[in-house]
Amino acid sequence: MSGKTEIRFAGSGGQGLILAGIILADAAAIYDNKNAVQTQSYGPEARGGSSKSEVVISDAPIEYPKATKIDYMVVLTQESFSKYIFDLRDNGVVIADKELITDFSNAKGKLYMLDMVKSAREELGKLLGLNIIALGALVEISNVVSKETILKALLKRVPKGFEDYNKKALEIGFRLAKEVKNN
Repeated sequence: MSGKTEIRFAGSGGQGLILAGIILADAAAIYDNKNAVQTQSYGPEARGGSSKSEVVISDAPIEYPKATKIDYMVVLTQESFSKYIFDLRDNGVVIADKELITDFSNAKGKLYMLDMVKSAREELGKLLGLNIIALGALVEISNVVSKETILKALLKRVPKGFEDYNKKALEIGFRLAKEVKNN
């Protein structure tokens, strides 16, 4: 990676996308020795309202902390897709869930459709961890940080006793992204 990369995680409150952004920024800044800034925005509702987490990663100093031209967008609700797709660069990348996003009428850039919800249900037994699956998919597709550093950052942030569960979720994300990249 050279220059600056802007990433947006978008969905609804309660999906854990702000935590995903924090983990990514930690991986970049603490373990990959890059400059990184993470910002977040969410509606007044604690759960269910619109939510986004943005991470700017750069080899050089970051002059403006907000993402303005998104290189990678991870999106987990139709509302967020429709609202934020216009911020994506023309050659940007969208990582979306097959079950949660169905209308791509305004799509642009490269689109990766993954079975993240289905995999969370089948392999984790619940949707808790969907954010970490999405984070793993982003890392596999973008290479914005290494798999080793994202794992280190993840393990520093998850509650004690949930390390293996979250590690499994991250691995699911890597695998799902690798499958779509190779097709």
